[in-house]
Amino acid sequence: MIVHVVLFRPKPTLTADEREALVAALGHAIVGIPSIRRARIGRRIRLNRPGYETAMVEHYEYSAILEFDSEPDLRAYLEHPSHVELGRRLFASADGVLAYDFEYVDPDRLSAGG
Repeated sequence: MIVHVVLFRPKPTLTADEREALVAALGHAIVGIPSIRRARIGRRIRLNRPGYETAMVEHYEYSAILEFDSEPDLRAYLEHPSHVELGRRLFASADGVLAYDFEYVDPDRLSAGG
């Protein structure tokens, strides 16, 4: 499984219309791109744990975690016109964005030595 992880922080000056357009683009991409196996969108919670949250140099308010069956499925998502529009809106709306892709394995497939 391939997991696409996006962390982002909206600009504080984002208008309600801009925020609504970003949410609409996100919803359109999630519903309209068939290669997405599963999507989760969330807002960060803080637990006020010393040394845990304070160790983070930057703070990102939201995350989007999308799962794909294969790398070609992720590539199809990234090249889809709905994702192109989402990316345009996200980068115009955010103070900070991080995006990473990971190949995940089931924990029972991991060896004891790593």
